[in-house]
Amino acid sequence: MKYALVIPDGCADEPQPRLGGRTPLQAARTPNMDRVAQLGLVGRADNVPASMPSGSDVATMSLFGYDPLVYHTGRAPLEAAAQGIPLGLHDWAVRCNFVTIAEGVMRSFTAGQIPNDLARELIDRLRDALGTAEWEFHAGVSYRNLLIHRGSEHAAPFDAQTHTTPPHDLTDQPIAQGLPQGKGADMLMRFMRESQAVLSAAARNAARTQAATQIWLWGQGKRPALQPFQERFGVTGAMITAVDLLRGIAALLGWTNIAVPGATGYLDTDYAAKGRYAIEALDHRDFVVVHVEATDEASHEGAVEEKIHALELIDEGIVGPLLDHLQTRGDYRLLISPDHPTFLRTKTHSHGFVPFAACGTGLAPDVATAYDEVQAARASVEFPRGCDLMPWFLARAAETP
Repeated sequence: MKYALVIPDGCADEPQPRLGGRTPLQAARTPNMDRVAQLGLVGRADNVPASMPSGSDVATMSLFGYDPLVYHTGRAPLEAAAQGIPLGLHDWAVRCNFVTIAEGVMRSFTAGQIPNDLARELIDRLRDALGTAEWEFHAGVSYRNLLIHRGSEHAAPFDAQTHTTPPHDLTDQPIAQGLPQGKGADMLMRFMRESQAVLSAAARNAARTQAATQIWLWGQGKRPALQPFQERFGVTGAMITAVDLLRGIAALLGWTNIAVPGATGYLDTDYAAKGRYAIEALDHRDFVVVHVEATDEASHEGAVEEKIHALELIDEGIVGPLLDHLQTRGDYRLLISPDHPTFLRTKTHSHGFVPFAACGTGLAPDVATAYDEVQAARASVEFPRGCDLMPWFLARAAETP
């Protein structure tokens, strides 16, 4: 049996007045996603427990079949795993964004999609100016970087009550409502404040229209302990993504991370290349996951047409070729599902159900004619605990609540 999962990150949305009351999924031309729905069924799953923040770290962990209430320790340690940064038992990882803040408002949580080479230059400057034996700055991709604390059992900088806010949840909003709170908040605030002078001194950064004005620290956590996917489900896996968070989860699950030339993690990603590499991966692995960040990025920018266009390119370049190939391989199952909703109206992640479509061996067709939120809400297949969807998809036993 071959399995594939396509994740159009954050594609679930609300009806849009600009689209005549349709959602982007309803408005987009997605004949291949609709074909999956027609060959199989649609349903919905809630991947984010109400007590947890609606981030891709929580939602994708749930989507992959791991209860985040049990396994989640924070977002940053997952990204540290992607970069191959080892974390000791008492170490902490913190996500370090380059952001643009003006007059106390979060104008860009990506510092205008800061180029990789400039981001690395700025991380080097931060390391020289603010780094210590305990605090290490590590460059990632573009605005996504890390701050690592090397600690001991007697000197933990944070605890479970330390609260930080993802900068994308503050887009075009005052930052005061999202500043760190709890143990270690003063330290995080000091780093954020002192980074301002370091970044403003970099001439190339200062000359940009959306210069990185400071770092934003969030998503702190310790090393998680995830049972390998093959050990748990008996299936080997591969991950295709341009996002460190997903690479990190894949590494912790024991999957192979496949780098795709032209995969950017943004709207200009090479969708067709991701589709080709996914097909090739199935020659060597039982299960391939293709994650596309573009739909989520469009939502964060409030760009409805770009979100629709990204959905159409995912459908054409990834879902269509993958479905055609799987149908030639014998027994197969294909699943399409976002991790969480990301609303164009709020430009932020949200809690709530997301629609999925699945087809393949052993999945009897239902009455669905298209893949969208409305048809999924009418379906009889529903997973209030999103972590139960993956065992169902793989026809394996689910975790006990």
